[in-house]
Amino acid sequence: MAESVRPVFVVTGPSGAGKGTLIAGLLERLPELEVAVSATTRSRRPGEVDGREYWFLSEVEFLRRVDAGEFLEHVCYVSGRRYGTLRSEIDRIAAEGKVCVLELELEGALKVQSEVPGSVTLFISADVSELERRLRERATESTGEIGERIRLARQQLEQAHLFRYMVRNDDVERATAVLSAIVERELELAAERA
Repeated sequence: MAESVRPVFVVTGPSGAGKGTLIAGLLERLPELEVAVSATTRSRRPGEVDGREYWFLSEVEFLRRVDAGEFLEHVCYVSGRRYGTLRSEIDRIAAEGKVCVLELELEGALKVQSEVPGSVTLFISADVSELERRLRERATESTGEIGERIRLARQQLEQAHLFRYMVRNDDVERATAVLSAIVERELELAAERA
């Protein structure tokens, strides 16, 4: 019997699409899933714990690990802060008998899709007007930043066809049910291939 390749679920989509909300609902329904903890160079905020919210790395350590090939994917934002997924996170989750979920920006999701056998990419979509409403309600960005995120969201929505599945988040309960059904089916298919 061949060793089964455990799927890695990659959830992506524009800001405001509700990726985090849908992933939280998915984890409630399927406890065998675990979200990988990203690494970052940003400063730790009060109450944050290394290895829980993020793996907090210095700029030097982050770059050393990039050079050593320890990152599956990584990005540097205009702010200068770096974020990425350590390959060891996927290994850690698999060693614990869980199935890995990654919440990534589009570029990282595409990289994982091309490099990780068994990866299943899921694009979370919403209407632009709904994305804008959610971003304004979140009130974590300035008006200019929201405008930039909406412009970027329009570009990202045009790339939805590059991913295996698209889930429209126009209703959280319905979208969570659809996402859960897709993940359950992919887990069944992986088990059948084992």
